[in-house]
Amino acid sequence: MALVYEKKDKIAQITLNRPKSLNAFDEKMMKSFSRALIDFRDDPDAWVLIITGAGDKAFSAGFDLNQQMPSKFPPMITRGINICKPIIAAINGVALGGGLEVALACDLTIASDNATLGLPETRWGLMPGWGGTQRLARLISPAKAAEMILLAKVITAKEALQIGLINKVVSPAEIMKIAGQWAAKICELGPIAVRSAKMAINKGLALSLEEGLQLEGQLFGEVLKTNDAKEGPKAFAQKRRPEFRGR
Repeated sequence: MALVYEKKDKIAQITLNRPKSLNAFDEKMMKSFSRALIDFRDDPDAWVLIITGAGDKAFSAGFDLNQQMPSKFPPMITRGINICKPIIAAINGVALGGGLEVALACDLTIASDNATLGLPETRWGLMPGWGGTQRLARLISPAKAAEMILLAKVITAKEALQIGLINKVVSPAEIMKIAGQWAAKICELGPIAVRSAKMAINKGLALSLEEGLQLEGQLFGEVLKTNDAKEGPKAFAQKRRPEFRGR
């Protein structure tokens, strides 16, 4: 299988599974990836998603240049599918081109200390086409994004951490353990609150401060109406762990 999609408790996991090709995307993998993302988005019992690559060499090397480039790409988190639930990228090796662009579309990113990251498409006469030119400049800085894209620069996980491209660097043996711990922690939190906060962050980036504050206030008011928002303070007062239902 070009992709493995699993769900356990409230945590879903997508494993890009073409290790001999550094988990590069071909048309079959893209279609499977799209279907798995839609299933996660629409499953009320799945609260958080981890995306990683099979083996210990690659998260994904992007689109497989040995394959015919399709004229149309299926909807993915890079473009075409909006998912309000949190997504964690576990970069366990190279994350290049479309591979890094997939990680850029995630909310939290953890990388192994042997990982390398970059958008080197210009080296092959191409350019980033899965959101890299837009998301990278927003995540780090326009200057650093230009340096990585226009010079086809590939950086280490340590450098990526220093410029704010990723959240954490760990050993290869720890990466899935830590990603799982993050996912489990998210599942302890109020799911509606988490999703609303994600929406406020992502949509707010395209708004003025005043508009962003209005959006935050609107979402805050909607969260207050939920049963989860009543359960949280009640559990706090009773000195127990909240039991959130996503309602």
